[in-house]
Amino acid sequence: MTANTFERALSLVLKHEGGWSDHPQDPGGPTNLGVTIGTLSAVLGRPATKADVKALTPAKVAPVYRQRYWDAVEADDLPAGLDYAVFDWAVNSGPARAAIALQRLVGVADDGHIGPVTLQAVAGHDRQQLIGSLCDARMGFLKALSNWPTFGKGWSSRVAGVRNDALEIMAQAMMAHAVDPAKCPTCGKPLAA
Repeated sequence: MTANTFERALSLVLKHEGGWSDHPQDPGGPTNLGVTIGTLSAVLGRPATKADVKALTPAKVAPVYRQRYWDAVEADDLPAGLDYAVFDWAVNSGPARAAIALQRLVGVADDGHIGPVTLQAVAGHDRQQLIGSLCDARMGFLKALSNWPTFGKGWSSRVAGVRNDALEIMAQAMMAHAVDPAKCPTCGKPLAA
């Protein structure tokens, strides 16, 4: 993937995450642009305040998303579209949970860390089917949560949006490959001869 892939995925995630929130039934507590007070505390190395959370901007949260979620699921090495679907789940429910779901779908040990074995297994699967199955698995996970009655409508909308956007990203990458078959369909880099 390229930096543009992360940037596009981040812009889509931030649309779903929205701005400031401090919902009493959200276990994350005070949140802004999807970054919880707990995550911000870990990043800062000190307890964050509500004011710290409220002061977050897209530019300030981009490195947090890159390191804690995108890089944590090796999204640079995942196929276009699937990278975004796994990333969004990692943001919403944790990188290990997203990785385990993907690993189960491709039939490898579900240790929560995407590495060479998982990536090789992913390469052997239909991307469109993987995106759909991943989104289906995510909905099954979300529906089982105790706060589904409160947040279920929003989660359903988010996962439907992720599915559509991920499939669109995949299709655009495939079209780019058809236009220039000498380049990798996921990252645009020249293929080795």
